Amino acid sequence: MADVARQAGVSVATVSKVVNGRYGVAQSTLDRVQQVISDLGYEASLGASSLRSHRTNVIGILVAEFEPFSTELLKGASSAIGATGYELLAYSGGARGAEVGWERRYLSRLGGTLIDGAIIVTPTVVDAANGIPVVAIDPHTGPSGSTPTVDADNFAGAVMATEHLIALGHRRIGHVGGRPDLESARLREAGYRSAMAAAGLPVDESLVVNGGYRAETAGQPARAMLTGPDRPTAVFAANDLSAIRTVEVAREVGLRVPEDLSVIGFDNVPESALCDPPLTTISQPLRDIGAQALRLLVDLLNEREVPTHLRLPTSLVERGSTRRLA
Repeated sequence: MADVARQAGVSVATVSKVVNGRYGVAQSTLDRVQQVISDLGYEASLGASSLRSHRTNVIGILVAEFEPFSTELLKGASSAIGATGYELLAYSGGARGAEVGWERRYLSRLGGTLIDGAIIVTPTVVDAANGIPVVAIDPHTGPSGSTPTVDADNFAGAVMATEHLIALGHRRIGHVGGRPDLESARLREAGYRSAMAAAGLPVDESLVVNGGYRAETAGQPARAMLTGPDRPTAVFAANDLSAIRTVEVAREVGLRVPEDLSVIGFDNVPESALCDPPLTTISQPLRDIGAQALRLLVDLLNEREVPTHLRLPTSLVERGSTRRLA
C-alpha cells in the first residue's frame, strides 16, 4: 500500500479506502490509484484482509496427495467456482498426507486465515471443521451425518462391474481390493460378493487380494493371483490404478488381455483410456462430485440448508480389456 500511495501521490489511508471499496475518495483520485494498483500488480494480503473482514472469499480443497482421483475432483470444483465470487486454493501437505488426522492439521493451518471453508477429499475423519464450514468427499469411514458428504455409489458400481464379467461368461472372477480401512473399498468388495452370490457363483478366497488402491502395492498380490494353480479368467480391480497394474502383471507372466484374462477397473480416471488395451471400467462422475461439493460448500457459507449426503450414480464404460470367455 505504501508503494501505491507513493506512486499515486496520496496517503496510505486513501489507498486503503480504494482497496476496500469505502466512500470518501474523489473519482479522479480513485481512477489514479486504481491505475497505479494495476501498473504495480498489487494484491491485498489474504491474511491481512481476513483479519479486517473475517472473510477471504477463498475456498480450500484439501487433499492428502495429488493423484488421478483427486485431480479430477479438483477439475470439477474449479469448473464450478466461476460464478460464486470465490477463488479456489488447492492444498496438500505432501508425504504427511498419509497420516491419520492430516485434515485436522491442514484446517488448523489454513482455516479462518486463508480460507473461508474447505472441501476435504477422502478424509480420515470428518469432524475436523476447526470453526469453518466443511464438505467431505468420499471419507474413509463413510458419511457421518454431521458433515455434508458427497460420494459415488460404490456398491452398485461394483455389482455392475462383476455382472459385466459374469455376462461375458466368466465364472472364476478375482478381486484386487482397495485399502481395507476405507469404506469405499469395503463397499466395492461387498458389491463383488453380492453379484457373485446372486449368480450362484462361489467366491474363491484365494482370488480376493488386497491391492491397496496403488499400483506399487497391487503388483505383488496380482502376480500371486495370476500365477496360482487355478488362476481366474477375469479380475475386478477396486480402482483403475490397480487394474492397470494388473494388466501389466498379466503381460509380464505371459497372459494376454483380454484374450487370456479380462480386467475391469473402477473410477474412470484419464489414465484408464490411455493404457494398452484401453481399460473397461466403472465410471464415477469425479468432476461432477467435485462440482457438487463446491456448490454445497458455497450454500453453507451463505447459511443455506444443505443435504447431509449426496450419492451420485456410477456407469459402465466398455473398452478393450474385457471380452467374452472363449
